Amino acid sequence: MRTIELLAPAKNLECGMAAIDHGADAVYIGAVRYGARAAAGNFIEDITMLCQYAHRFQAKVYVTVNTLLQSDEHEDVRRMLRQLADAQVDAILVQDMAVRQMVLDWRDQGVKMPALHASTQTDNRDADKVRQLADMGFSRVVLARELSLDEIRDIRQQVPQVELEAFVHGALCVCYSGACYASEYCFQRSANRGECAQFCRLKFNLQDADGHSLGERYWLSLKDMCRIDDLEAMLDAGVMSLKIEGRLKDADYVKNVVAAYNIRLNEIINRRKGEFLRSSLGRVKYAFTPDLRKTFNRGYTDYFLHGRTPDIASPDTPKAIGEYVGKVKEIRGQSFNVAGTAQFANGDGLCFFDDQRQLTGFRINRVENNRLFPYKMPKELKPDTALYRNADQAFTSLLAHETAVRTIPVMMFFSAIDQGFALDIKVIGTDCAAREEIAFAHQPAQKPQHDNIVRQLTKLGGTVFECVDMAVSDDASGCFIPSSLLADLRRQTVEKLSVLVSSETREKSQEIGVDRQHTLSADTLSSSEKEVEKPLMQCRHCLRFVMGYCVRRGGKRPSWHEPLTLIMGDGRRFTLQFDCQHCQMNLYAQV
Repeated sequence: MRTIELLAPAKNLECGMAAIDHGADAVYIGAVRYGARAAAGNFIEDITMLCQYAHRFQAKVYVTVNTLLQSDEHEDVRRMLRQLADAQVDAILVQDMAVRQMVLDWRDQGVKMPALHASTQTDNRDADKVRQLADMGFSRVVLARELSLDEIRDIRQQVPQVELEAFVHGALCVCYSGACYASEYCFQRSANRGECAQFCRLKFNLQDADGHSLGERYWLSLKDMCRIDDLEAMLDAGVMSLKIEGRLKDADYVKNVVAAYNIRLNEIINRRKGEFLRSSLGRVKYAFTPDLRKTFNRGYTDYFLHGRTPDIASPDTPKAIGEYVGKVKEIRGQSFNVAGTAQFANGDGLCFFDDQRQLTGFRINRVENNRLFPYKMPKELKPDTALYRNADQAFTSLLAHETAVRTIPVMMFFSAIDQGFALDIKVIGTDCAAREEIAFAHQPAQKPQHDNIVRQLTKLGGTVFECVDMAVSDDASGCFIPSSLLADLRRQTVEKLSVLVSSETREKSQEIGVDRQHTLSADTLSSSEKEVEKPLMQCRHCLRFVMGYCVRRGGKRPSWHEPLTLIMGDGRRFTLQFDCQHCQMNLYAQV
C-alpha cells in the first residue's frame, strides 16, 4: 500500500490551520525570511504552533528556506534552521545547497534535523537531476511543473528511492522554476530571492524581424493549473505528494481548494481499496460544497501533463476571470438581467471582455428579482456579452463561518480487571492505541450501567477524536462506577493517545548515500542573474506553437520573419529564441 499526501500552502498560521482542518496531509509555510515569497514570512512561534496543531492528526509541516543566499546571511540561516528543528518541523525545502550543508552539519553535531526536500527552484526536469539530488541526501524532490505523465513515470522508474512531489493546482510561472532571471534584470527584484515582480504578467508588443507588430497582448501570461481530474493518473505515474500552489493566497482559497482535492482524493482511495493510504489521520465533515470555479483563477489548464496543447495561455488578461455566469439578456437604463441560472447577491463582482478584448470589471450594488443594478453601469456592456463572476459574495460569506470539522475515528473498549477497570482506545485503521487502568473496587450495580458507561466515555468533545465503535465487557457492565471516575479514565487515556499520535508524526531524516562534498556556493548560484548573455527565461510555453506556426507539430509556415521580439511598455526589448531540439522557447534581453 502506497502512502500519499495532499500538500497545501500556508500564508500564515491561520491558513495552515485551515488547510489541516479541511483535509491536508501536510502544509508548507515560509520562515520569517529566505522562503521564496518575501511577503509570506512567519515567526518561529507561529510555525511551532502550526506543528503542534498539525501533528495532532499526524499531518506534517514543511518550511521553505528555498532562496539563494548571500554570504553574510549564512550564520542567520544556520541559527534559524536549529530553531526550526526545535519547533518540530518535518522537512526543509531547499534551493541553495549551502542550506543543505547546514542541515547536514547540524546532524553531524547530533541534532535531530528535519528531512531535506529539493525545491522546484532547483529546476528538476529529468531523472539525472533527481538522482543527483537523491544522492545528496534529499528524501524528496519537487518536480518541474512542466513535466508530462510520461516524464514523471520515467523519473519514478529510474529513481525509485526518492519521493516525488508535483503541483496539481494554482498559478503557473511561464519559466522553469529556478531558471528565471527576468525580474532581477528588469526590476532588481530576484525571483530566486523571493521578490518576483511578475514580469510574465506584463503586456508586450510582439514584433517580427521586419518591425511588423503581431499584436499587443499578455504573451507570457498563463492560465492557472487545475489537475483535479488527473490525480489518479499522477499517482499511478509515481507522484507521492500532490501539491497545491498558493503561499500568498488567503484562507478562503485554502479552504475551498483543499476541500475539493481532499474529497476527490478520498473517492480514488475508496474505489481502489488497499492501494493507497493517506499519510495523516482523520476525516472531515464539511459545511459547504467546494467549487473551484469560485476561487481566484485565470482560467484552468492541465498544463503539459498530457503533452503540449495550445490552450495553456491567458493572453487577454493576467487577472482572475472567475466562473462563467451567463450572457447579458436585456439592458434597461442603469440595470440589466442575465440569461442563465446563476443566482446573484449584492456585492458580487462581475467582469467581461469588450470589443477590444479588454477586461472590464464592476460591482453589483443591488439585486432585485432577476435584475442587476451595478454601482456604475459599464458603458461597454452590451446585450449578448458573456459575463464572469470573479467575486461571489454568498460563497465568501459562507467561507467566513466554520466550514469543516476534522476528527480521528477511534474504537473504545471498557473492561473490568483485577482491582479496577481499564479503557482501551485505538485509532481505526492503524496500530496506534492507548490503554489506561484505574483502581476501584468491583461493586455490583443496582441498575444497568452500560448506557451510562458509554455516555461518559464517548464524551470526546474538545479533542480531535470521535468514537465510532464502543464495547463494554459484561463483567464491567454489572459494576457500579462513578461518572467522575469514568471521566478521569477517559481523559487520561485520551491524553496518552494524543501524545502517541503526535510522536509518530515526525519524518525520519535520510542520510543514506549522502554526498557531503557536493556543495555549491550561494554566490556562484546567484551570480548568473547578472549575466545577460544567458537566457532570462527558459520556457516550455512556445509562442510559435500557440499561434499555430510550429511546423514540427503540424502548424503552418509563418509569413513573418524571425527573430521575434517582445517589447515592454517602456521600450525594453527581448528576443525570443525557439530551441526546437529541446522543444523550448528562450528569452534574451537585447542590450
